[in-house]
Amino acid sequence: MPYKDRTIKDFGKQWLRYPDNEGYYGSLELLADILSPFLKIDELKNSRVAEIGSGTGRIINMLLQSDVKHVVAVEPSDSFEVLARNIRNSERVTCLKTTGDQLPPYGDLDYVFSIGVLHHIPDPKPVVGAAFRALRPGGQFLLWLYGKEGNEPYLALIKPLRVLTRPLPHLALASLVWLIYHSLNLYIRLCHRFQLPLREYLLSIFDKMSPEKRRLIIYDQLNPAYAKYYTRQEAIKLLEDKGFVNVRIHHRHEYSWTVIGTKP
Repeated sequence: MPYKDRTIKDFGKQWLRYPDNEGYYGSLELLADILSPFLKIDELKNSRVAEIGSGTGRIINMLLQSDVKHVVAVEPSDSFEVLARNIRNSERVTCLKTTGDQLPPYGDLDYVFSIGVLHHIPDPKPVVGAAFRALRPGGQFLLWLYGKEGNEPYLALIKPLRVLTRPLPHLALASLVWLIYHSLNLYIRLCHRFQLPLREYLLSIFDKMSPEKRRLIIYDQLNPAYAKYYTRQEAIKLLEDKGFVNVRIHHRHEYSWTVIGTKP
């Protein structure tokens, strides 16, 4: 099965098993952190937006809390039913069960978002092109990507581990997650005292999650069929190659990239 199809299938199963978005994991506070320093929550008010890869509706509900006027939710997997069920104020949402490259060329959207999705797509260029066509002139595309810089020790561990975990059935993977979860909690306690790898992310974001969401994040790291960790230049080039200008990038918590570009 091609990586693209397998990834869609894997995430569909994942979100059917983990359908809720409670606590800090689904909060406006977290959205503000993701958008920073390029956008503030109040800038989204009354805007028309789209989100590519909506999963269970976590980001969609954050955007609705931000008082956007209307949001287009794009999700190709079997979790589409969870998305539709989880959405609040559904009259302000258009749900499309399709891949990101099939986002309609509206040409009038103020923002398109893709949070934690493009790094799971082997060829994201058609998705970036679709985002470009959907925006109005002056509209902006913001995405969040795994970063290579700052993750070197983590990647040395996770890449060989994924070779083992990808084929595992759900129950075996979930059991392994519990073992890693307890070890990671110990590591976080050490991060409070020492300057260790991923300290900034673990203390600023991960430590605020509920135990259930911490385990989900671990599961999410071990489950996907494909994941790319972008260098700074690769992340910028991804937008520039499709015509975006004034591309800016932020090394979020020293482990990932928030990138934004403007349609001329």
